[in-house]
Amino acid sequence: MFKLVISILICQFAGIIGGLFTRYSIPVWYESLKKPFFIPPNWLFGPVWAVLYTMMGIAVYTIWRKGLRTDGIKSALEIFIFQLILNSLWPVVFFGGRSIAGGMIIIVFLWLAIVWTMRVFFNLSKTAFLLLVPYILWVSFALVLNLSFVILN
Repeated sequence: MFKLVISILICQFAGIIGGLFTRYSIPVWYESLKKPFFIPPNWLFGPVWAVLYTMMGIAVYTIWRKGLRTDGIKSALEIFIFQLILNSLWPVVFFGGRSIAGGMIIIVFLWLAIVWTMRVFFNLSKTAFLLLVPYILWVSFALVLNLSFVILN
């Protein structure tokens, strides 16, 4: 149970970091941007990310509980942490740095890192892999949104 709680808390912490940079940029900078017609309402992002971070935490716990001495577990966790760092970096660059192009670069690398993570997780746990499917779908949508911001602004 300890590993599960720690796994979820670490992922939620990544979201908190992003939230700190997002919160202050929305009312001023973000609201001034031209937005695509398909953008969801602002209130939706927080709950979606909270669920996704929880699912990510459960996924990484599913891998971690196999033990660090099991083949491939340590490297799978390192890859997961790498993508989680990229996840936290995107709002820092996009909202904190107010850089749409920089955000685009980060989200492309994030998307690739999630795919890499999922590929590694698939070999270790189908459950962990499936828990990351909504995450890659949401980040794929976010990538399209980011690209739309690049084009429109």
